[in-house]
Amino acid sequence: MNGYGGFEHALTPEYPTIVGPAWLEQGRVYVVANIRGGGEFGPEWHLAALRENRHRAYEDFAAVSRDLVARGVSTPDRIACHGRSNGGLLVGNMLTQNPDDFGAIVCGVPLLDMRRYTRLSAGASWIAEYGDPDDPADWEFVKTFSPYHLIEPGRRYPASLIYAAASDDRVGPVQARKMAARLADETDAEVHYLEPVEGGHAGTIDAAATAALHATIHAFLDSTVGRAG
Repeated sequence: MNGYGGFEHALTPEYPTIVGPAWLEQGRVYVVANIRGGGEFGPEWHLAALRENRHRAYEDFAAVSRDLVARGVSTPDRIACHGRSNGGLLVGNMLTQNPDDFGAIVCGVPLLDMRRYTRLSAGASWIAEYGDPDDPADWEFVKTFSPYHLIEPGRRYPASLIYAAASDDRVGPVQARKMAARLADETDAEVHYLEPVEGGHAGTIDAAATAALHATIHAFLDSTVGRAG
């Protein structure tokens, strides 16, 4: 599953050139979830999941996962989700709030520590989307979708691959580093972390780096939700 759900960005139908040979040709299923917060159905679709209503985006994404199970398309342990940037925040919330609905999480160049996001790189420009964590009233709802703060020691979490780039000047790698470290230190979850030096917020700098990143992602997916049985 792939999703975004923010900033009025629309995920439109496409045939991803990497997903085809790496995933679909293996007889697997690829799902793009159009969830509130995005721009697929106009401005109101975006406005429906702003600030204190942010959970609507996450509820929508979890509902798509559960519908796949209800219709017999898959089972929770065979469903993975992948999101980048705001989509990384999305799947970070799937990891911490809906861990039983997924077998694996791929979290790219993510926002994860929502207590400090406004103090890093371009974060202050996103207050209209998420709220201001330095305002006590806003923090009351922002903390409910801050994955870093929602980790519970001892709770079971699905396997995760978290990746960032040292050169990212929009989100920066510190949030991904902290999340991976806390998961590894405080839980028994399988956690993998990848941080190339170059690539910026795009995650890769050239075709070779893109191929290496996606090879890593799909090797991880093969070893988790793609396993036989």
